[in-house]
Amino acid sequence: MSAITEFIKQLPKAELHIHIEGSLEPELMFQLSKKNKIDIPFKSVDDVQAAYQFHNLQDFLNIYYAGASVLITEQDFYDLTWHYLKKCHEDNVLHTEIFYDPQTHTHRGIHFDVAINGIHHALSDAKKILGISSNLIMCFLRHLDEADAFKTLQQAEGHLDKIIAVGLDSSEIGHPPAKFAAVFKKARDMGLLTVAHAGEEGSPAYIWQALDILKVSRIDHGVRAIEDEALMTRLINEQIPLTICPLSNVKLHVFDALAEHNYQKMLNRGIITTINSDDPAYFGGYLNQNYIDIATALNLTKKELVISAKNSFNASFISPQQKKHYCDRVDSSII
Repeated sequence: MSAITEFIKQLPKAELHIHIEGSLEPELMFQLSKKNKIDIPFKSVDDVQAAYQFHNLQDFLNIYYAGASVLITEQDFYDLTWHYLKKCHEDNVLHTEIFYDPQTHTHRGIHFDVAINGIHHALSDAKKILGISSNLIMCFLRHLDEADAFKTLQQAEGHLDKIIAVGLDSSEIGHPPAKFAAVFKKARDMGLLTVAHAGEEGSPAYIWQALDILKVSRIDHGVRAIEDEALMTRLINEQIPLTICPLSNVKLHVFDALAEHNYQKMLNRGIITTINSDDPAYFGGYLNQNYIDIATALNLTKKELVISAKNSFNASFISPQQKKHYCDRVDSSII
């Protein structure tokens, strides 16, 4: 094991960009498919893994939604989430903020309560058993219309104690943040924070819209911000974090190779950049693997990795006291 790998493994971290449905490993997919008698378009784990060669975001989403079809019961969602949380424990992730997509499930007849209760139960157990703190972010699917998002927000009203924010994900191109202006305002009026995927495949204009119209606290992905100098200045001045997902960016051809990634450039410009796994079952690695691979490709220094780890806590939706506690743990780990 290299010195940098060992350093990363012992470094405390938070993860702020993880789609829980994207942590569905092929083995669990087949197990749930058999249990729930759900047909999936794969005959073996090898078939699934062979399908994980994507040309763009939509190629991935097609398989992502097919995989999610095996999630039926509250226990299924618990098992899915618990599997991810065990990976967090292995990777020294002390805090996680998880995305989930209720519309992916309600549109196939799964009651809203089923997914959120299963996920919440696992998160509660992780706090007690593994010492991992967490927040849950409910995302709207941007390829659906705003009326459907309003319906989902209404369904969430009885669960606001479980949700800290709303987000926006799925197909970016052709579905700008402005499409969801009204439902995001309603969510803010209900006391929820807001985040949005922007600037992955979409242009920097989508990031401006997320900031100005959706009033987001942080940008998910945001790697194309570097194309707009005025936007970069704003992100620095307002300290708007970016939740960057290196392996995902390469897998979906946002960058041809990790060596071409702009993570280090933005970090050193003063952007609050964070490293995350996005959909780890599909993109080749959980959080530590993303750290290790981007560090290796860009020759990140230990100092840059420490800043990245502290950024992950400081960009999270926890209290200032909790942020200080976790950042102190980062410092303690490198003495």
